[in-house]
Amino acid sequence: MAIARNGDVRLHWREDGAGPPLLLLNSVGCDLTIWDGVVAHLKGFRVLRMDMRGHRPSDSPPGDATLDQIASDALAVLDAAGVDKAAICGLSLGGMTAMTLGLNAPSRVSDLVLACTSARIDRQVWDARVAAVRKDGMAAVADPVMARFFSEEFRRDHASEVEAVRTRFLDLDPQGYAGCCAAIRDMDLLDRIAQITAPTLIIAGNKDVATPFEGHGSEIRKRIAQAAVSMMPAAHLAPVEKPDLFAALVTDFLSGQSGTERVWA
Repeated sequence: MAIARNGDVRLHWREDGAGPPLLLLNSVGCDLTIWDGVVAHLKGFRVLRMDMRGHRPSDSPPGDATLDQIASDALAVLDAAGVDKAAICGLSLGGMTAMTLGLNAPSRVSDLVLACTSARIDRQVWDARVAAVRKDGMAAVADPVMARFFSEEFRRDHASEVEAVRTRFLDLDPQGYAGCCAAIRDMDLLDRIAQITAPTLIIAGNKDVATPFEGHGSEIRKRIAQAAVSMMPAAHLAPVEKPDLFAALVTDFLSGQSGTERVWA
């Protein structure tokens, strides 16, 4: 098991393949296995994945996390892998972390893929989630989280995959998860991301009720110059629902083949 260190925090990571480096960053409440299907379709990249702080087997420091801390964790993984500069693909909290990297360490970022994510969020919703998990554990929010992660069709037709994600979700350290939820709650990116200069692709799911494109991805697009957009027929965990399509979008973008906008029905 590969371990990187950011101060006292140990971070689990792994790599697959060879080629230009690509770092995949997870949604909150998920481990690096959510990318398994995507990695199987990514050819010609050295793919790095990590489990964020608060997500086993990485450490769960006490208290609230910040996006700056999580972004510095990602840099520690790049350092451990000997990578000076990488494309960063982040899902949800991973996308928020990717934008933070684009702001805090632009020299380390070649390209950004921001999937099913946002630069602004309803603080009260996330404050309530933090409080519920810290009081009653992961089971207190598991059902609504799964309903937001996956489309109704996917939950019906891929019950075993949904159950596997749910099982790993319930196994999380509640305090570590809550700490990462606090980083989302306290996010302050919307007025800053116009400073991002890396080529950027925004991927949105047309069934995503957690971060729908309108009001979330659309606001990112307005602010990051010349950001491209691709819409997918998926909910919030688009890489799990449509791994082959997600991988194709990322590959096309990083190889310079994507247009300004692609819509998949």
